[in-house]
Amino acid sequence: MKKIINTSNAPAPIGPYNQAIIVNNIMFISGTIAMDLQSKQLVKTSIKEETKMVMDYLGAILKEGGCGFENVVKSTIFLNDMNNFVHVNEVYASYFNGDFPARATIQAARLPKDANVEISMEAILF
Repeated sequence: MKKIINTSNAPAPIGPYNQAIIVNNIMFISGTIAMDLQSKQLVKTSIKEETKMVMDYLGAILKEGGCGFENVVKSTIFLNDMNNFVHVNEVYASYFNGDFPARATIQAARLPKDANVEISMEAILF
């Protein structure tokens, strides 16, 4: 059985998908970008601020699903420019206590709404 997870503390999906799905104690979180919750517009300030916003949204989704960053086992980061890798890493690392999940980072030709960063995650509920 699957459980659909959505929270008003993260951007609503911009297509036919949910923020997250839980199946057999595994939470699959959709890609999340830096969208303002009120205006529904993409935020493009600095890559660090955008990454922080995305990570905060992911934290809200994790919380809604009954867990936190300590439950994350896999992340996928999509960047529009791999030159931002070090800046994204700096912010991303601050959300974990040193027990980092597996991860892939990919430079994409284009992200939804022309975002600079998009992150998806998988977590185990224990």
